[in-house]
Amino acid sequence: MFALDEVHYLGAMIAAAAAWLFGAAYYGLLSRAWIAAQGKTMESLRVENAGKSTAAKASPFVLSFFGELLIAFVMYGILTHMGLFSLRAGVISGAFCWVGFVLPTVAINNAYAGRRAMLTVIDSAHWLGVLLIIGGIVGWMGPQ
Repeated sequence: MFALDEVHYLGAMIAAAAAWLFGAAYYGLLSRAWIAAQGKTMESLRVENAGKSTAAKASPFVLSFFGELLIAFVMYGILTHMGLFSLRAGVISGAFCWVGFVLPTVAINNAYAGRRAMLTVIDSAHWLGVLLIIGGIVGWMGPQ
Protein backbone atom coordinates (compact mmCIF):
# COMPACT_ATOMS: atom_id res chain seq x y z
CA MET A 1 0.00 0.00 0.00
CA PHE A 2 1.32 3.44 -0.93
CA ALA A 3 1.27 6.09 1.74
CA LEU A 4 2.48 9.66 1.59
CA ASP A 5 4.68 9.03 4.63
CA GLU A 6 6.78 6.72 2.43
CA VAL A 7 7.59 9.50 -0.03
CA HIS A 8 11.10 10.88 0.21
CA TYR A 9 10.00 14.54 0.09
CA LEU A 10 13.51 15.88 -0.51
CA GLY A 11 13.90 13.35 -3.34
CA ALA A 12 10.62 14.49 -4.90
CA MET A 13 11.70 18.14 -4.67
CA ILE A 14 15.12 17.39 -6.17
CA ALA A 15 13.54 15.35 -8.98
CA ALA A 16 11.03 18.10 -9.79
CA ALA A 17 13.70 20.81 -9.68
CA ALA A 18 16.05 18.79 -11.92
CA ALA A 19 13.25 18.14 -14.41
CA TRP A 20 12.23 21.82 -14.35
CA LEU A 21 15.82 22.93 -15.00
CA PHE A 22 16.10 20.38 -17.80
CA GLY A 23 12.96 21.87 -19.39
CA ALA A 24 14.38 25.39 -19.13
CA ALA A 25 17.62 24.34 -20.82
CA TYR A 26 15.84 22.14 -23.40
CA TYR A 27 13.37 24.78 -24.54
CA GLY A 28 16.07 27.42 -24.32
CA LEU A 29 18.15 25.48 -26.83
CA LEU A 30 15.17 24.62 -29.04
CA SER A 31 13.25 27.88 -28.64
CA ARG A 32 13.43 28.91 -32.31
CA ALA A 33 12.40 25.46 -33.56
CA TRP A 34 9.64 25.21 -30.93
CA ILE A 35 8.23 28.65 -31.82
CA ALA A 36 8.33 27.79 -35.53
CA ALA A 37 6.65 24.42 -34.86
CA GLN A 38 3.78 26.35 -33.28
CA GLY A 39 3.49 28.44 -36.45
CA LYS A 40 4.52 31.57 -34.57
CA THR A 41 7.35 34.08 -34.65
CA MET A 42 9.21 35.92 -31.89
CA GLU A 43 7.33 39.05 -32.87
CA SER A 44 3.93 37.35 -32.62
CA LEU A 45 4.87 36.06 -29.15
CA ARG A 46 5.90 39.56 -28.07
CA VAL A 47 2.50 40.85 -29.19
CA GLU A 48 0.69 38.01 -27.36
CA ASN A 49 2.60 38.69 -24.15
CA ALA A 50 2.44 42.49 -24.31
CA GLY A 51 -0.84 42.75 -22.41
CA LYS A 52 -0.14 40.02 -19.86
CA SER A 53 0.70 40.70 -16.25
CA THR A 54 3.91 39.40 -14.71
CA ALA A 55 1.88 36.76 -12.85
CA ALA A 56 0.25 35.60 -16.08
CA LYS A 57 3.64 35.34 -17.74
CA ALA A 58 5.10 33.39 -14.80
CA SER A 59 2.17 31.02 -14.25
CA PRO A 60 3.20 28.40 -16.87
CA PHE A 61 6.62 28.11 -15.19
CA VAL A 62 5.06 27.66 -11.75
CA LEU A 63 2.54 25.17 -13.15
CA SER A 64 5.40 23.22 -14.75
CA PHE A 65 7.21 22.88 -11.43
CA PHE A 66 4.12 21.74 -9.54
CA GLY A 67 3.21 19.34 -12.35
CA GLU A 68 6.68 17.83 -12.20
CA LEU A 69 6.40 17.58 -8.41
CA LEU A 70 3.13 15.68 -8.89
CA ILE A 71 4.87 13.40 -11.39
CA ALA A 72 7.55 12.70 -8.76
CA PHE A 73 4.89 11.73 -6.19
CA VAL A 74 3.19 9.44 -8.69
CA MET A 75 6.54 7.88 -9.61
CA TYR A 76 7.04 7.09 -5.91
CA GLY A 77 3.64 5.37 -5.97
CA ILE A 78 4.53 3.35 -9.06
CA LEU A 79 7.90 2.24 -7.71
CA THR A 80 6.37 1.47 -4.30
CA HIS A 81 3.75 -0.78 -5.90
CA MET A 82 6.45 -2.52 -7.93
CA GLY A 83 8.63 -2.89 -4.85
CA LEU A 84 11.64 -1.70 -6.84
CA PHE A 85 13.71 1.33 -6.02
CA SER A 86 16.83 1.77 -8.10
CA LEU A 87 18.11 4.17 -10.71
CA ARG A 88 17.45 1.52 -13.38
CA ALA A 89 13.90 0.77 -12.20
CA GLY A 90 13.09 4.49 -12.09
CA VAL A 91 14.44 5.18 -15.57
CA ILE A 92 12.65 2.16 -17.06
CA SER A 93 9.39 3.15 -15.32
CA GLY A 94 9.75 6.70 -16.61
CA ALA A 95 10.31 5.40 -20.15
CA PHE A 96 7.27 3.10 -19.94
CA CYS A 97 5.08 5.94 -18.64
CA TRP A 98 6.26 8.11 -21.52
CA VAL A 99 5.65 5.47 -24.21
CA GLY A 100 2.29 4.37 -22.82
CA PHE A 101 0.77 7.63 -21.63
CA VAL A 102 2.59 10.80 -22.65
CA LEU A 103 3.59 10.14 -26.26
CA PRO A 104 0.14 8.98 -27.36
CA THR A 105 -1.60 11.82 -25.47
CA VAL A 106 0.61 14.55 -26.93
CA ALA A 107 0.43 13.07 -30.43
CA ILE A 108 -3.35 12.65 -30.37
CA ASN A 109 -4.01 16.12 -28.92
CA ASN A 110 -1.71 17.76 -31.46
CA ALA A 111 -3.22 15.78 -34.34
CA TYR A 112 -6.77 16.84 -33.47
CA ALA A 113 -5.64 20.45 -33.08
CA GLY A 114 -3.93 20.32 -36.48
CA ARG A 115 -0.54 21.16 -35.04
CA ARG A 116 2.69 20.45 -36.85
CA ALA A 117 4.38 17.08 -36.32
CA MET A 118 7.57 18.83 -35.23
CA LEU A 119 5.74 20.29 -32.24
CA THR A 120 4.83 16.76 -31.17
CA VAL A 121 8.44 15.66 -31.58
CA ILE A 122 9.84 18.58 -29.58
CA ASP A 123 7.28 18.48 -26.77
CA SER A 124 7.26 14.68 -26.51
CA ALA A 125 11.05 14.52 -26.30
CA HIS A 126 10.93 17.08 -23.49
CA TRP A 127 8.50 14.91 -21.52
CA LEU A 128 10.68 11.86 -22.14
CA GLY A 129 13.59 13.72 -20.56
CA VAL A 130 11.40 14.82 -17.64
CA LEU A 131 10.18 11.28 -16.94
CA LEU A 132 13.66 9.76 -17.23
CA ILE A 133 15.09 12.38 -14.86
CA ILE A 134 12.29 12.10 -12.31
CA GLY A 135 12.19 8.31 -12.52
CA GLY A 136 15.95 8.06 -12.17
CA ILE A 137 16.18 10.38 -9.18
CA VAL A 138 13.15 8.91 -7.40
CA GLY A 139 14.36 5.36 -8.02
CA TRP A 140 17.89 6.19 -6.92
CA MET A 141 16.88 8.08 -3.76
CA GLY A 142 14.26 5.52 -2.75
CA PRO A 143 11.49 5.83 -0.19
CA GLN A 144 11.69 7.66 3.13
